Amino acid sequence: MKHYHYIFTGAGLSALMTVYEMVLSGKFKDKSILLIDEDTKKSNDRTWCFWDDKALFNDLASTKWQAAWFKNESFERRLNLHPYQYKMVNGLDFYKRVFDLISKEENITFLNQKVLDFQELGHHCVVKTESESFTCNQIFNSIFNPNLVDNQSKYPFLHQHFIGWFIKSKEPVFTADCATFMDFSVEQRGNTRFMYVLPTSETEALLEYTLFSKDLLPKEEYESEIQLYIEKLGITAYEIVEKEQGNIPMTCYPFWKNNSKNILNIGAAGGWTKASTGYTFKNTVKNSKALTAFLLKENDLTKFHKIDKFWFYDLLLLDILDRKNHLGSTIFSAMFRKGNPAVIFQFLDEETSFTEDLQVIWRCPKRLFIKALIGRIFR
Repeated sequence: MKHYHYIFTGAGLSALMTVYEMVLSGKFKDKSILLIDEDTKKSNDRTWCFWDDKALFNDLASTKWQAAWFKNESFERRLNLHPYQYKMVNGLDFYKRVFDLISKEENITFLNQKVLDFQELGHHCVVKTESESFTCNQIFNSIFNPNLVDNQSKYPFLHQHFIGWFIKSKEPVFTADCATFMDFSVEQRGNTRFMYVLPTSETEALLEYTLFSKDLLPKEEYESEIQLYIEKLGITAYEIVEKEQGNIPMTCYPFWKNNSKNILNIGAAGGWTKASTGYTFKNTVKNSKALTAFLLKENDLTKFHKIDKFWFYDLLLLDILDRKNHLGSTIFSAMFRKGNPAVIFQFLDEETSFTEDLQVIWRCPKRLFIKALIGRIFR
């Protein structure tokens, strides 16, 4: 069996971003690295969006917005995002950037196979695919195992699930420089449901029908809601250019407890997704940078994770949505109705002080969170 220093089981965002940071650091050229994934990463299978007040992936962002709408059934507010921009990165553009970079590195190999199993055996690890086996010093696993979360009740497990259509319309109905961050004016039907709109011109936009809930919907229900929304915008004729769909786990389950000295769970499998919003890109950038720096100093992967106050804030919100899923619109509307957008986005990026935390938290329905806090203490 061929031996590597590091094997990444799964080559999604977290794995590719971590290897990307390793290459940029210039300090891992003496380490053999294997990435294994059953997908070739040669299709535009997703888009990532994030808000940023620096120049993060500026050259890779296909679109940037300076403002965003927040809407519900009773009010709408145009949010000035300054000093932030809301950015969109296409999956294929990101894959190409990373693979162009690692193709020049002789110590990095990508294998297009499906991982069947991996385990730690004393001082080394073994990874098995459909046709081969490999050994390595350490494994970074990004293959999500839903059974870990399904088979427990202490931590809520919701899904951010969606279907999106990128359309070209006959009528110029979109505001090109303003995204729709959340539009809760759609029927809630006992859940947290909203429309997400990312315009790239006056006649082109990505529209995603999104839910934070326990259960997925039939494909037809997502698409019928998108059709209704398109009609509500006043569009009479349009072309569907592309479709996408996704399901992002939303949970504060302590994935890090499944780490070992030589196996680290990363990405959604390691709790890198922002549990309260489902955002992944910015959190993955932060975690991959932190992991790269960690590997230069430490060898015990159980020491990598650190819990913080934001994990607990997310847990309280998920406790509420787990019991009363229809209250998502109420909570987010209270936050955005009069709150400072820059502070809210800084809070969601987990970069606020405790005083700034309170500016956001106190706008939310206090009774709900106090009840959730008491329930969590005695859970």
